Amino acid sequence: MSDSNEFAGGALDAEPRRRDLLRIGMGAVGACYAGVLGYPVYRYMATPAVRSRLEGEISSVAIPEKSLPAAGAATMFMFGARPAMLIHHEDGRWVAFDAVCTHLGCTVGFEPKNHRIFCPCHGGTYDMYSGEVVGGPPPKGLRVYKAEVTDGHVIVSRT
Repeated sequence: MSDSNEFAGGALDAEPRRRDLLRIGMGAVGACYAGVLGYPVYRYMATPAVRSRLEGEISSVAIPEKSLPAAGAATMFMFGARPAMLIHHEDGRWVAFDAVCTHLGCTVGFEPKNHRIFCPCHGGTYDMYSGEVVGGPPPKGLRVYKAEVTDGHVIVSRT
């Protein structure tokens, strides 16, 4: 009889271990699921603070000569955490703008054949020399940066 009690006791001891393992496994799955859902929310909530910090830290950007666009073309670059555009006009002038549409925040593009800066989201158009609104829904022009050529670099800075 002592053998049957030992066997029953062994079976009873094994059962809580399986339950504990199942609880630990389900807890780990739940923690992973919470992390998968929580991380994007955290990034979304933290992004304005990060952008604000980066925007405050950056006052100018130097773009090397090898990256400079030919006359009549533009190049995109990051000014802190924001996309920006540097345009090299046919007459040799350099202009730089914030490349975020003032309507709903889409990234704009340069269309040299149409002589404009264009937002593909809602058809907003901007003047390629001044950044002012030419047509479409944007409420105001693009932010203008100062662009200067110095020692094989174009220095783009806040005005």
